[in-house]
Amino acid sequence: MTPPFGTRLRQAMDKRGPLCVGIDPHVALLEAWGLGDDVAGLERFSRTVVEALAGEVAVLKPQSAFFERFGSRGIAVLEQTVADARSAGALVLMDAKRGDIGSTMAAYADAFLAPTSPLFSDAVTVSPYLGFGSLRPAVDAARASGSGLFALALTSNPEGHEVQRAVGEDGLSVAQSVLRQLAAENADASPLGSFGAVVGATLRDIGEDLEINGALLAPGVGAQGATPADLPAVFGAAAANVLPSVSRDVLKHGPSVAALREVSARFVDEVRSAIG
Repeated sequence: MTPPFGTRLRQAMDKRGPLCVGIDPHVALLEAWGLGDDVAGLERFSRTVVEALAGEVAVLKPQSAFFERFGSRGIAVLEQTVADARSAGALVLMDAKRGDIGSTMAAYADAFLAPTSPLFSDAVTVSPYLGFGSLRPAVDAARASGSGLFALALTSNPEGHEVQRAVGEDGLSVAQSVLRQLAAENADASPLGSFGAVVGATLRDIGEDLEINGALLAPGVGAQGATPADLPAVFGAAAANVLPSVSRDVLKHGPSVAALREVSARFVDEVRSAIG
């Protein structure tokens, strides 16, 4: 039996350091690497990131949209990227942000969380904004396959507060309701639950209970302005379970494999120094 994602993530974070590096082959990065904005460039970019980092960092996070825009050939590159990264020892978090209801949500879960799928990943990002209960097919699929989910809770984009900070009849913000339901899914899990939340590292005065017994994926470190030193103030007592996500501030150092490894190792050291 495959250990639950939360167990494998805790082990990877303790061994390799708490860092998630995105694989975001957007046009500007492809150009900066001297690559074409085409499938060949996409493949070269992805192979290089996997070669450099899959044996070094805890988590790699391909952003599905940057592969989907090339159609079926782009998806084929994504499938290979996932397989190669997992074979090299990294946990793969598919950044797809899927959210729907019923059979459609079940189909999304099959795409990313069924072991028979060519896109099978260790975890996937999901959107709970059709109601947390709409995620049930993905929760059940993740439990069955030993995978995990990261649900959007408190994102760093300025528009996010319109929904996430809205207060319901029970007096809870939407974000706090999501966090509480994630905590319920993680009840009794040890050392870490498999159902995490996305909480932006650029936020201040969060005012929500972030202790969900699961990982907190924290985008915003690097190009968006947050630093590893900010993490204790933002996440408080939950900082030990934070998984900072960095993309551009690592990827801009490619295509040099050595430079990618060097800068990711520096981020790991800075995060460990900040949160212990």
